[in-house]
Amino acid sequence: MRRVAITGLGSVSALGIGVPAFWDSLIAARSGVRWLTLIQSPTASTRIAAEVQGFEPQRWMSEDKQSLMDRFAQFAVAAASEAIGDAGLDFNQDQSYRAGVSIGTGSGGAGAEDDAYLRLYRDGATRLHPFTIPRLMYNSATAHVGMMFGLRGPSLCYSTACASGTHAIGEAAEIIRSGRADVMVAGGADAPISEGVVKAWEAMRVLAPSPPAGPAGACRPFSRDRRGIVLGEGAGIVVLEEWEHARARGAHIHAELAGYGATADAGHITQPGVESPARAITLALAQARLMPDAVGYVNAHGTATPLNDETETTILKRVFGAHASKLAISSTKSMHGHAMGASGALELVATVLAIERSTLPPTANYTEPDPACDLDYVPNHARDQAVDAAISNSFAFGGLNAVLAVRRVG
Repeated sequence: MRRVAITGLGSVSALGIGVPAFWDSLIAARSGVRWLTLIQSPTASTRIAAEVQGFEPQRWMSEDKQSLMDRFAQFAVAAASEAIGDAGLDFNQDQSYRAGVSIGTGSGGAGAEDDAYLRLYRDGATRLHPFTIPRLMYNSATAHVGMMFGLRGPSLCYSTACASGTHAIGEAAEIIRSGRADVMVAGGADAPISEGVVKAWEAMRVLAPSPPAGPAGACRPFSRDRRGIVLGEGAGIVVLEEWEHARARGAHIHAELAGYGATADAGHITQPGVESPARAITLALAQARLMPDAVGYVNAHGTATPLNDETETTILKRVFGAHASKLAISSTKSMHGHAMGASGALELVATVLAIERSTLPPTANYTEPDPACDLDYVPNHARDQAVDAAISNSFAFGGLNAVLAVRRVG
């Protein structure tokens, strides 16, 4: 079976624009959760979010291109530009048919959709902007990245809630393994911080309140006093490349995407299961030909809801047995927030860098142990620790599970 190399990394997040800013904030345990500025709703009780700040789309695209894109697609183009530049790829006419795009999103053009409905229902507009559909369609990010770089291979969009980016990357790897493409630009992008989406999340009663000390400490995965998720936004993009293709051109390989597992609970629409997520991890390890005790780090789904974190702890114990107590586990959502369909892609970037740089990002805002979450969550401070293999988990509403296994280049 063809091996898959990760040769490019790109990110846009509340931790900054670009991978260096993202990584520097992670290892400093610096939160990107701040007071909400993107919406000023008189009815919203939520006042915090992990917003992307200082994003200037003109750095990556012309004004006429910007007008065709919602914020989430602009994020995807920016992150893809960084990842492709990092990979050092230049797609000529012959190569373009062997290179594709696979980008996941949970909300698509939520901002564009919100704006259109406000004009229609609040303002009484009889016509909407002619670019409304191109802006709000879920495959917009995939299409614009493909057009910008001339990628004519398989180009797909996945929407599986907060597993979207992870599924998009995993399925892109399968396309390379099957021989349908040599290069895939893959990841996730989301910009869900609109009035309608925020109000919908409020109705579920899973959003964390701002603690007295301020927004930065609001997201507390695995900590006993965790209160819920913090909405985020951004994009994570990786360049996946067939191993020998990458080696032939002398590319720097960050890590190997060695395994992928995907399952469904076929149970509750919002409550996570145990058996199917555990099987997704087992499938990823089997494809990677990794024994459980070879894994040193887990980038957890870790949403900071009471049920999710306890369940994920149980899942890890189910798969890893006694080795679970030796795993280093962290939730980087504590810093970049829950960026929905982009989360799994951002977390894969963090996992790759953790392996490559022998430094494990922490779980920020960890204040007190929870008896139901009794593993090593790398609390509050990055850890210098070499690991040869790691996994990144995404367990989404709908009971849709995706796991990526990453191995050090050696």
